[in-house]
Amino acid sequence: MKSTIRIQLSAMMFLEFFIWGSWFVTLGTFLSTNLNASGGKIGEVFSTQSWGAIIAPFIIGLIADRYINAEKILGFLHIAGAVLMYQMYNAADISVFYPYVLIYMILYMPTLALVNSVSFNQMKDPEKDFSSIRVWGTLGWIIAGLLISYLFHWDSADNTANGLLKNTFLMAGIASAVLGVFSFTLPKTPPTKSTGEKVSISQIIGLDALKLLKDKNFAVFFIASILICIPLAFYYQNAHPFLSNIGVENPTGKMTIGQISEVLFLLLLPVFFTKFGFKKTILVGMLAWALRYTLFAYGNAGELSFMLIIGIALHGICYDFFFVSGQIYTNSKAGEKYKSAAQGLITLATYGIGMLIGFAIAGKITDAYKISEKVFDYKMIWLIPSAIAAGVFLLFAVFFKDEKKKNII
Repeated sequence: MKSTIRIQLSAMMFLEFFIWGSWFVTLGTFLSTNLNASGGKIGEVFSTQSWGAIIAPFIIGLIADRYINAEKILGFLHIAGAVLMYQMYNAADISVFYPYVLIYMILYMPTLALVNSVSFNQMKDPEKDFSSIRVWGTLGWIIAGLLISYLFHWDSADNTANGLLKNTFLMAGIASAVLGVFSFTLPKTPPTKSTGEKVSISQIIGLDALKLLKDKNFAVFFIASILICIPLAFYYQNAHPFLSNIGVENPTGKMTIGQISEVLFLLLLPVFFTKFGFKKTILVGMLAWALRYTLFAYGNAGELSFMLIIGIALHGICYDFFFVSGQIYTNSKAGEKYKSAAQGLITLATYGIGMLIGFAIAGKITDAYKISEKVFDYKMIWLIPSAIAAGVFLLFAVFFKDEKKKNII
């Protein structure tokens, strides 16, 4: 790969995830502070990510794969996203904000697949080259968080109270506009299918892979994947408001420890996977979810703040050891014929169905344990998803029968 193309793809990945990290991490705090949203309403806003994940395959399968170059549709979607971000920046009420964020996530989620398509199209050896490009996305997310906390200080107690978190949408909008224009300079990535080629709805959303559920182990993994997204939703929705409300300084910057951890454990995953196999790897990931929420339940912003930092740092194990190893397992079980369909099905199950359920439950639990404005029984709010994660751990440990490593890797 030419160095100029590598720089282009790296910049694309950086901006793609810089945009997401600019506003999504602080979203819960913004909604409760600026828009006075209830836990239920906050859950509905976060659920737009799931609706975007459900609709994204249709945009990719019916448009991007058949009619328009990937880099061009990527540009159009991000320019439209910049306009929507500006509308979210100006929104003064949750009822005004919600339609904009819903449309935005429907447009943004397909871009996650598009940046991968643009990247893979330029790679002769994706297994070797992709990780060095994709890591710039994680760096983009980290830089966004550091800017919010340590340069602009939008998430400080005073600035949060004064409503300055809305500036995160302005920052994301500017980055979205830049990526939108920049996308038209990216290497050409033509449609992968002819316009006359027939495509079914079951192919688009991965339903062709449902026959894999006849395998008992895969069925157990599939159910566990949906259920583990319930505690995952608690983290996305409640972690930043929790840290802010209990007085942790620079909460957005501290949460980037999770992404740093993600990079480190991604490097360790192949070693762990090869030595211990899929079942033990994924069980460690599940156990990490239960442990991190227990740490959140009993930690505080004072002498026990180290518990919160450890909980955040466990994100790498939580995400990589479950979701990444799950993608590897799915790929091995599907075979050549159903690889794409199987990955699509797991994405639909997790970021679609699982997260929808999770955000709804997280919103109701948050409202149920709200004592007064900005005062919550966080011990219970975190112990409940910890118990759910522990339950999924037991379910998987009992019903998933270990397989020979050679059949997985």
